Amino acid sequence: MQPRYSPREIELKWQRMWAEEGIFRAEERTDKPKYYYLDMYPYPSGELHMGHMRNYIIGDVLARYKNMTGFNVLHPTGWDALGLPSELAAIKNKMDPQEWTLKCVGRMKEQFNQLGISYDWSREINTCLPEYYRWDQWFFLKFLERGLAYRALAPVNWCPSCETVRANEQVIQGLCERCETPVVKKQLEQWFYRITAYADRLLRDLDTLTEWPERVLTMQRNWIGRSEGVRIRFPVAGRSEVIECFTTRADTLFGATFLVLAPEHPLTVALAAEAGKEAEVGEFISRCVSQSEIVRTEAEAKKEGIFLNAYAVNPANDECIPIWSANYVLMEYGSGAIMAVPAHDQRDLEFARQYALPVRVVIQPDGEELSPETLLEGYVGEGNMVNSGQFNGLWSEKGKAAVADFLERAGAGKREVQYRLRDWCISRQKYWGAPIPVIYCDRCGIVPVPENELPVLLPSSVDLTSKGVPPLASNPDFLNVACPRCQAPARREADTMGTFVYSSWYFLRFASPHSTEVPFEAGPVRYWLPVDKYVGGIEHAVMHLLYARFFTKAFHDLGLVDFEEPFRSLFTQGMIYRHGAKMSKSKGNVVSPDEICDKFGADAGRVFILFLGPPEQDTEWSDQGIEGAFRFLNRVWRLTYDVTNSGAHAATGGNGGYYVPTWKERIAQAELSATAKELRRKVHQTIRKVRIDIEERMHFNTAVSALMELTNSVAVVVDAFKTEPPAPSDALAVSEALHSLILMLSPFAPHIADELWESLGHEGSAYLQPFPAWEEALAAEEAWTIVVQVNGKLRDRLEVPAGTAEEVVREAALHAPKVKRHVEGKPIRQVIVVLPRLVNIVTGGGTPESGARPQTK
Repeated sequence: MQPRYSPREIELKWQRMWAEEGIFRAEERTDKPKYYYLDMYPYPSGELHMGHMRNYIIGDVLARYKNMTGFNVLHPTGWDALGLPSELAAIKNKMDPQEWTLKCVGRMKEQFNQLGISYDWSREINTCLPEYYRWDQWFFLKFLERGLAYRALAPVNWCPSCETVRANEQVIQGLCERCETPVVKKQLEQWFYRITAYADRLLRDLDTLTEWPERVLTMQRNWIGRSEGVRIRFPVAGRSEVIECFTTRADTLFGATFLVLAPEHPLTVALAAEAGKEAEVGEFISRCVSQSEIVRTEAEAKKEGIFLNAYAVNPANDECIPIWSANYVLMEYGSGAIMAVPAHDQRDLEFARQYALPVRVVIQPDGEELSPETLLEGYVGEGNMVNSGQFNGLWSEKGKAAVADFLERAGAGKREVQYRLRDWCISRQKYWGAPIPVIYCDRCGIVPVPENELPVLLPSSVDLTSKGVPPLASNPDFLNVACPRCQAPARREADTMGTFVYSSWYFLRFASPHSTEVPFEAGPVRYWLPVDKYVGGIEHAVMHLLYARFFTKAFHDLGLVDFEEPFRSLFTQGMIYRHGAKMSKSKGNVVSPDEICDKFGADAGRVFILFLGPPEQDTEWSDQGIEGAFRFLNRVWRLTYDVTNSGAHAATGGNGGYYVPTWKERIAQAELSATAKELRRKVHQTIRKVRIDIEERMHFNTAVSALMELTNSVAVVVDAFKTEPPAPSDALAVSEALHSLILMLSPFAPHIADELWESLGHEGSAYLQPFPAWEEALAAEEAWTIVVQVNGKLRDRLEVPAGTAEEVVREAALHAPKVKRHVEGKPIRQVIVVLPRLVNIVTGGGTPESGARPQTK
């Protein structure tokens, strides 16, 4: 063993050996429980930085740990390689998108290997290759057969800069999430997946996901947005039309003082025409529909409207109320019309104040009287119904049911459940995606591409910079085709599928990535799925995770899988910041894995990333911190060197310094010194802490800290050997400690761990060894040090045998000489015992002195 730690040399050596021996290759087997660990696969858009790598290093620790604790681990990865960013990057770099993407894949794969990530590369998948995206097209055809895929003219979010549709979830505060250009509304014929058909199941099954962060569950519940209410019919005065409005607060019906139509509502134009206001209303509509729904529905957005010179009849009291159109009502939600109850809805109140419309209170909270003239906020709570005819005096919750019954009997309304969730628009007017497998024929209409003609390949010759038409439409050889049914001239769909389609099922493909007959084989899927632990960023809480859940449920209904939820446990990691901002090339604050590996080694980078803090929290990069991680690994290296190369090895009776091949058996029989006993206790306490930190909390930072403490404890004992030959039992205890330390270090810093494991005389990788287990009797403290407080102030400490009864500790504290001086002549009001930490004695009739009350478990 060399005295100097040379990380790059060691890391390259072990990376080659791991690859040659294929130790991360997973196979189905029955002698071990399976564990499928998956981190959200990366988009190959260039190079990785250390901000990206936190996710993958966290996953690698857990996958390695699970393997060492007896699980059959599947830890795959691949490339989410289709989509807009690669197309734009290829244009910028004057390269073909596939050439650009594969170049990025090669570079990022090199970086993953450089950091020692234990991927099973035999299962690598790439969504931009035809052998993958043919199955995206196959699923489309299956969804089309079952009515889950359909084409419709619909308002969509259009990014003028990207020249493509953006999903609702890809619009952030009215801006395209990719380029931050304001998004506008545009009417287009688009392809949709009918995710709303699964809204109820998607919502219901969230209750089964007990190992998901509550934050993510809440975000999905809100996005699905289930509402129980009544669809109420408001006849238009003097006309045959009826305006339907959905409300969850039928108890406020008598407070409706006007109706509001979305600008896009068909009746908006019809009523404007009758009133002779076509130009004025037309200009208003154009202004509204050019804005995204995010902008229009923001709480702070200015409410803007126009009176349509028409009235509707409130079915509760036959009152005629004015009909307006306003920017804050959307056609995509509900019926595109609302009954406005300004006293009990903030947006309606703001609109009413702006246009001097009536405000009528119909719900009065207990013990308070609301005045419509002085209301600053709409009251949305429960209360007693007032100004509500025959329903006056009813509590609002009962009033909801009573009014709903009244409306249903009168044929003026019907109970209904609605969802905020909208169908998923998958069409994109860009090149770098899977072509949608349909053909348009003037005779036959929409014709699915026959399955035996899949995949529909992306053409290699297109104009990526074409304006106003999808790039695929620029290639006549691709676009023009014979109809599969009648052989007449026809044309292919020129839109491609959006990027989230490809990631909605990739986790299934890893079970049998080389299958050519089916997208995934039933046997491997039954063995490996669902995913046991899924790790990725909180930014995917709605889009990707919701779509993946939808696909899995649809596959279940197609008979392709026998489960409905794809991910048993979900973990969302925090981001790494540097100089106060998220690591980003555009901000110039990235740290490259190459830079870290060249200067400090991959293991130091891994340890530092894990030591930064709890992985679910955002944290700040520290250049000094990476140096501290490097010093720690150097200390472990030097400690192992000192042990294995000591001249005192004769004390152990072996040729490996303090290492003895049979130390487990020998230490069990040895007469242990106090030093050996204390070191063994520290070892088993550390094993217990590290295992609990990994398994129960995923707090790798505290696990690394425990390994640092153990290193220091071993070093103290070994340093003493330099001046005095060790007792045999001390040498054996050091051997146990060193073996345990290196094996526990293996998931965190695998390269140095394997090198040190070899230096102890073993063959192969520490990855293939069992993770150390602790013995509770050895981890237990022999004595407790108990703090004794009087009125919260420290007065003494007691040393008592571990396990001493509470009554004995209480009496010992009361009779301790230093304590008696402070309680003598005072009434003892309370004695609080918190074993094994403290006793607090409260005296007198007052309260303990400031800051004094102890925390209790």
